[in-house]
Amino acid sequence: MKPSIKALIEANKEDFYKDLARLIAIPSVKGPAESGAPYGVENKKVLEEVIEIATSYGFTPHLVDDCVAYIQVGQGSDYLGIMGHLDVVEAGGQWTSPPFTLTQRDGKLFARGILDNKGPIFSCLYGLKLLIDNGYPINRTLRILFGTDEESGSSDIPRYLKYEKAPTFAFTPDCKYPVVYGERGIIAVEYETNFTPELLAAVSEIQGEQDRSFVPDYLSCLVDGQMIEVIGKRAPSNAPDLGKNAITLLAKELHNLPIATELQSYFRWIAESLHDKHYGEGLNMNWQDEMSGVLNVTPYLLEKTETGFKLGLSIRYPVSFTEEEVVNGLRQAAYSNETKVTVVRSMPSILHDKNLPEIAQLSRAYDEVTGLDSTPVTTTGATYARFLPNTVAFGPSFPGQKGIAHNVDEYMDESDLLLNMEIYMHAILNMCE
Repeated sequence: MKPSIKALIEANKEDFYKDLARLIAIPSVKGPAESGAPYGVENKKVLEEVIEIATSYGFTPHLVDDCVAYIQVGQGSDYLGIMGHLDVVEAGGQWTSPPFTLTQRDGKLFARGILDNKGPIFSCLYGLKLLIDNGYPINRTLRILFGTDEESGSSDIPRYLKYEKAPTFAFTPDCKYPVVYGERGIIAVEYETNFTPELLAAVSEIQGEQDRSFVPDYLSCLVDGQMIEVIGKRAPSNAPDLGKNAITLLAKELHNLPIATELQSYFRWIAESLHDKHYGEGLNMNWQDEMSGVLNVTPYLLEKTETGFKLGLSIRYPVSFTEEEVVNGLRQAAYSNETKVTVVRSMPSILHDKNLPEIAQLSRAYDEVTGLDSTPVTTTGATYARFLPNTVAFGPSFPGQKGIAHNVDEYMDESDLLLNMEIYMHAILNMCE
């Protein structure tokens, strides 16, 4: 009689943590391309590490174009897939434990990548090992794939597909539960508004960390020699309501200062259009649909240029709207007719048939393990499912959990990580029936 999946996980969890810690220890943030390392030496190193671990489990790993590694069970050319990523975002800010050391504390596991996405994708590999070692049948060809450029645009996927077929069906453990059958469209625009050199001279360059992936939490500048600082709260850019945006906080401060009327007007427009207005209401774009909910707006960049100011906005829009509609709305909402609007990122929405039998197999696994509502959902996030055909997102975050990835002290509850492995092991068995 085979041991239960839950019992297998409990008996082997310390070995799982030990090997996961090896992947966590590599700071696989995208770096300059080098020969044999298109996304930097650390990202290549983490691929080599997972290959070594997988080999020790008895798998025969394959490396594709130095950017994707995979292991395969079965011999068919058509395969089911599970694809996650080993690259991570930078570990800025003040952590309470070293970000690249897997740390257990108060029932939680802390590390950069523990949630996004080393912990979940490695739990799939380790779970497959446990199934095979204990005689569970894997009757379909299955690949587990490890990418290294998800955080910077997923250019590893077309490189992989240049040499390998796409899966007949796959999931990526890099979003939320239940099964995610649709992802909203994403567009990033930059508004460039010009001012005269005399006006610009009053305000210095704006200091602080700014990036499309998060709500900025600290900005400062000098205004006529006076230091202006604002402190917000960082959050993932797809959950702006969980943060306090330093861009709009700074704009509120600046438009109340005794500066030129033209500058006051510009910063007042930013504050009134965007401060705590996360759903487009300040831009007359508070759109929504039944399938995917409300539009989200996240200011992610405020920069002084040689000719004026540049404001960057990330928009995640409902699946029933088009990019053209969004761009037209943003042009109408611009500060002035002279403001230049440039699209700097474009990711159209995706929508799968939520009644696919493969989605039903994943939903059944989620229901079997958790007993929670397994009705498929949509997301504001962007995953490999946008780039790898026939792919949906599935886990690892449970309902109500958001705003943890990309933050200081990224964590997973230990019980949640192990529950993820249990769900994924059931999903593998259901997919391979």
